[in-house]
Amino acid sequence: MKTNGGDRRRIRALCWSQRGWRGAGMAQKKYLQAKLTQFLREDRIQLWKPPYTDENKKVGLALKDLAKKYSDKLECCENEVEKMIEEIRCKAIERGTGNENYRTTGIATIEVFLPPRLKKDRKNLLETRLLITGRELRSKIAETFGFQENYIKIVINKKQLQLGKTLEEQGVAHNVKAMVLELKQSEEDVRKNFQLEEEEQNEAELKEKQIQRTKRGLEILAQRAAETVVDPEMTPYLDIANQTGRSIRIPASERKALMLAMGYHEKGRAFLKRKEYGIALPCLLDADKYFCECCRELLDTVDNYAVLQLDIVWCYFRLEQLECLDDAEKKLNLAQKCFKNCYGENHQRLVHIKGNCGKEKVLFLRLYLLQGIRNYHSGNDVEACEYLNKARQLLKELYIDPSKVDNLLQLGFTAQEARLGLRACDGNVDHAATHITNRREELAQIRKEEKEKKRRRLENIRSLKEMGYSTHAAQQALHAASGNLDEALKILVSNPQMWWLNDSNLETDNRQESPSQENIDQLVYMGFDALVAEAALRVFRGNVQLAAQTLAHNGGSLPPNLPLSPEDSLSPPATSPSDSAGTSSASTDEDMETEAVNEILEDIPEHEEDYLDSTLEDEEMIIAEYLSYVENMKSATKKN
Repeated sequence: MKTNGGDRRRIRALCWSQRGWRGAGMAQKKYLQAKLTQFLREDRIQLWKPPYTDENKKVGLALKDLAKKYSDKLECCENEVEKMIEEIRCKAIERGTGNENYRTTGIATIEVFLPPRLKKDRKNLLETRLLITGRELRSKIAETFGFQENYIKIVINKKQLQLGKTLEEQGVAHNVKAMVLELKQSEEDVRKNFQLEEEEQNEAELKEKQIQRTKRGLEILAQRAAETVVDPEMTPYLDIANQTGRSIRIPASERKALMLAMGYHEKGRAFLKRKEYGIALPCLLDADKYFCECCRELLDTVDNYAVLQLDIVWCYFRLEQLECLDDAEKKLNLAQKCFKNCYGENHQRLVHIKGNCGKEKVLFLRLYLLQGIRNYHSGNDVEACEYLNKARQLLKELYIDPSKVDNLLQLGFTAQEARLGLRACDGNVDHAATHITNRREELAQIRKEEKEKKRRRLENIRSLKEMGYSTHAAQQALHAASGNLDEALKILVSNPQMWWLNDSNLETDNRQESPSQENIDQLVYMGFDALVAEAALRVFRGNVQLAAQTLAHNGGSLPPNLPLSPEDSLSPPATSPSDSAGTSSASTDEDMETEAVNEILEDIPEHEEDYLDSTLEDEEMIIAEYLSYVENMKSATKKN
């Protein structure tokens, strides 16, 4: 995204600190659970049946022999393997009991995944009927697990739980997974001091208000983009651009949804940068929802949707809730397919458009890393090793010598420009400097051209409005005429019914109950029949110019499809809440809207390739961490 003229932000379209021992242990535990599940499936062992479970649903003696067999196979402690198998057995029995209970009573079981900070078992079962509302389920989860109800969000089926609808209406089913996102810190810390409690409650309230302001700000900006009549020098708005930085035309039916999708994505990315994953995820899921309102053809030709899939999976991973995302593999495969469609089989389309593909390698590094992590958590160590090694290889290729960045900084470039330029030019400082300079000049020229294009459009709209047409009618006619003023005027004259596309703030005093005799005489002087002239003036509410144009175009008569009185098609303009509330309320609403818009604009990066810029420090540590897990498993296999 970029700034141009006033406060425009352009949305590019075509186109950790080290984890602690607990995190590492969790990853290895998930791997072992996945491997044990594989072994049980391959050996067709049903743990909920004898000899592993007796008639009282207690553990059978045969489970110890099974633990010995698998511990030898995995080169793991027998007691640990036995505990894991027992855990799998208990879960299977719980699920079977829950299924039977659901069939007989209709009470469903929901698997609730709690935030990582909780020391207790983060995966818990909750029984509920599906006819309760989302608000009732949130209350039940808060009461059961010790949360403050207003400071948590529930994500089910990759969507935020809607409080006003029933679970059934939202597609919530038996055995579904529900993830709890917390908007405040540890309850234990809060209880230590009343002041801390008050501060953290305020923090949670601020975060909730921030989320609401985000929604409002994006809706305002998307509406301005849909209207495309704002003054670029005075009013902030968003614009959609291709990979070269030029504005692109999007069908009106999809423009607002696409703008909201990309706006929510950028806001989510801003939270990701600040490592506020609990707030980032709702934004990313909202972005996914709006992207799905766009046509499939559009999603297959832009890389934004692919990047969003990576960001969603990354967010679940950083929340340590990857198992809540049942379709992580599907999302990663979708991203890979989308990159292929957008960039070409061997990135040839990308090279043709941008001249290089070095910067986009960052996206593939993230893709391979997440595919490696997902495979490791699924017990597929061979595939995990393959993807992790591909990620490590890309990491080597994308490494940037800090001294080269310093050289470019001394030339007046930013650190971001330096990283992106060096990756685009395979680390050559001279080439990178030329690349950055050329790109700056190219974007400056594009901004100038786009600004002039916008200025001409506004002038054409003003010209049509001076002729008596509304802003909405002028806008639609210019859109149909590809910006040509003469053609737009022909369209308006040929379709006089477009005159009724009025603006919402049209003043009622523009109406005339009956035309003046002076205006009728003007039309009669032009050669039109007096009765027809009066009827035309009634239709066009006294506008002589529009009445004359329409009569001349239709051979001296009115088109039969036009109403003969404005009351037939016009209703009095609605009084806005701000009008009825008074000047003070209107001013307050305007200030709130300005604040919401400014918060969005602050988080939209200046550089259109910000999404490709990364120091890769987090990725480097995670690749090393997971490769060490895989290597440990390889060593154990060789010993066996």
